[in-house]
Amino acid sequence: MKNEYQAPNELVYTKEHEWLRLEGDKCRIGVTDYAQASLHEIVYVDLPKVGAKVAQMQSLGTVESVKAVADVYSPIAGLVLEVNNELSDAPELVNKSPYEKGWLTVIRPDDLKKDLPSLLKPEVYRDFVKKITEKK
Repeated sequence: MKNEYQAPNELVYTKEHEWLRLEGDKCRIGVTDYAQASLHEIVYVDLPKVGAKVAQMQSLGTVESVKAVADVYSPIAGLVLEVNNELSDAPELVNKSPYEKGWLTVIRPDDLKKDLPSLLKPEVYRDFVKKITEKK
């Protein structure tokens, strides 16, 4: 595995390796570069139904690779507004473009002020990943 993983500054992160991008009154969610690299070749993505209510850190679905199956957790509580249907035909987008084309869901948050403080700023997440990779 490589030692440098992308973690864009405009996002916030979880310790479970999900990212969140604020987009007006909505939030786009996906898995990080570190997560996709750890899983290797992603072959299937199971996403929630549009209209589903999710709690913070509740499972949104799974990402399956030739190597493992990993749960994806919601960084925030809210209502699922959209899912990335492209992933059903092209799950490899999560590997190729985890922060753009490989996003998973869009959620309308219930209470961002309550949920955001528990998420990691980019520099904190990068340090977290660095510590993990140094142990390997």
